[in-house]
Amino acid sequence: MNYNYHTHTYRCHHASGTPEEYIIRAISCGIKFMGFSDHAPFICSNGTESGYRVPMNEAKDYCNEIKELAEKYKEKLDLKVGYEMEYYPENFDTMLKTVKESGAEYLILGQHFIDDESIAPEHTICETDSIEKLKSYVSRIVDGIESGVFSYIAHPDIFNYKNESQTYRQEMRKICAASRENAIPLEINFLGIRDGRIYPNKEFLKLAGEENSPITFGFDAHSVESAYDGESLKKAKEAVSTYHLNYIGKPEIIQI
Repeated sequence: MNYNYHTHTYRCHHASGTPEEYIIRAISCGIKFMGFSDHAPFICSNGTESGYRVPMNEAKDYCNEIKELAEKYKEKLDLKVGYEMEYYPENFDTMLKTVKESGAEYLILGQHFIDDESIAPEHTICETDSIEKLKSYVSRIVDGIESGVFSYIAHPDIFNYKNESQTYRQEMRKICAASRENAIPLEINFLGIRDGRIYPNKEFLKLAGEENSPITFGFDAHSVESAYDGESLKKAKEAVSTYHLNYIGKPEIIQI
């Protein structure tokens, strides 16, 4: 594996280490294509900013810092700067304008909340038996895929639905089908593997295999060490084989 486009920075307040330390670690492990995709800045409808995002007043500094490092390491690494961003229908145009103006080059879709987190603060990893929330989550992902601005979908299986599996399969299959129809990859997320989270979800991987959805990998690095994660890579490769996944390797980056 010589690529990774899912890397965070200290600016999101839940990652450690400097961007340059991540770059040095990645290069030493054979990474040739890399992207920083920290959590996109967003001002909620109540005027607050989430504590897990790049602050609005640091957005341009974040992009400029990564672009300077891209120039410094250009002989060894193709480095891009972007964001991991939600798809909020009511706010999407504003969010997209903000990240473009800050200097971002690409986006990955990571739906941590169904809507503006000041209105709907429950994280999508929180256990729920709500069919309505499941359908809303799926709708956000499918609409995000069809928007044409996201290079791939981070941890598409993060939604923690604890109810009968038929509804889960019926709804989540829509994500897998949209991925295939629009040629937008779904990520096997290495943070989920490292931390033993609910994702990668075996039932979701079965669906992705059945639908022949394009699959890519992402380290989801929040520490210097995880800028390359060989142990999780082994497990991700096993999943590709087990579930007959359409692994495409490095995703095509959509310039925003």
